Amino acid sequence: MYDINNIFAKILRAEIPCNKIEEDLYFLSFHDINPKASIHALVIPKGSYENAHDFADKATIQEIAGFWNGVNMTLAKLNLIQNGYRLITNSGLHGHQEVPHFHVHILGGQDLGSKMVMT
Repeated sequence: MYDINNIFAKILRAEIPCNKIEEDLYFLSFHDINPKASIHALVIPKGSYENAHDFADKATIQEIAGFWNGVNMTLAKLNLIQNGYRLITNSGLHGHQEVPHFHVHILGGQDLGSKMVMT
């Protein structure tokens, strides 16, 4: 069950500030407050979805397309397309998901190596 008081829900309601990158009807992107790379952004859908499975299962086609367009817009705004980036989404307990609202981490701005563990 979706927790309406999770930190991303509060950011979407403007109860908690964020360092916004891009936003439209379907998504919000902002800089991570605890970056794991030179550039570390988060992209969240505006809808109430717990994880990737919940989003894929319940979001409308427009929400899904709008969210992934938001990822692309954020990548372009951060100038990450040419040199590369990493997208990460964590789901559930074993995936170490910290906030129960579907989100994608965008990491870039440096050589990320062949693997990166989000700790």
